[in-house]
Amino acid sequence: MRIAVVDGQGGGIGKHITEKLRKELPEGTEILALGTNALATAVMLRAGANEGASGENAVVLNAGRVDLIVGPISIVVPNSMLGELTPKMAEAIAQSAAAKILLPLIPGRTTIVGLKSEPLPHLIDELVRKVREAQAD
Repeated sequence: MRIAVVDGQGGGIGKHITEKLRKELPEGTEILALGTNALATAVMLRAGANEGASGENAVVLNAGRVDLIVGPISIVVPNSMLGELTPKMAEAIAQSAAAKILLPLIPGRTTIVGLKSEPLPHLIDELVRKVREAQAD
């Protein structure tokens, strides 16, 4: 299975996701770090991603080349992450045939109802459980 972890800004969420996936998933799982910027990509690579690429073209190109895309829900919201997540990136991720497992984190004025408020480490644990289920299918 080839999993893309998408993050931007400082890459902190992607780092935690990548570390947890690397620790919990079988050795042959391929993790691709897709950062909206080089810093985010570098942080995810240090956390254990196999490969990494940065910027709009990298995200657009690779969104269709993976089996699963994970990250904060803001990766499908145009102009999120202080504008780092471009409309083309959001569209490519949203339209990708890859399954998506997204964390309900959107800073600002957007609220997603029907979700319980959990600390980030608990949300990442749930994301990893969902990835394991996707691998089993």
